[in-house]
Amino acid sequence: MARYIVRFLKDVTGDNGVVREACQASFEMEAGSPAEASELAKVEFCKKERTGNWSLYADRVEAAEAEFPS
Repeated sequence: MARYIVRFLKDVTGDNGVVREACQASFEMEAGSPAEASELAKVEFCKKERTGNWSLYADRVEAAEAEFPS
């Protein structure tokens, strides 16, 4: 199994009107694929935020293989 860094990202607009990406949370997950890591991280995110819907806090989820195992 590989290790993935899964980030929950939201686009936010600043006072100056510039849109930027804000990381709402990140998790390091061990999984067989990026899709599996994302699904596992969604469960963890919902537990952490005490919600049933991660998309209330983030616009999207990105999973990338970790360069260095922890």
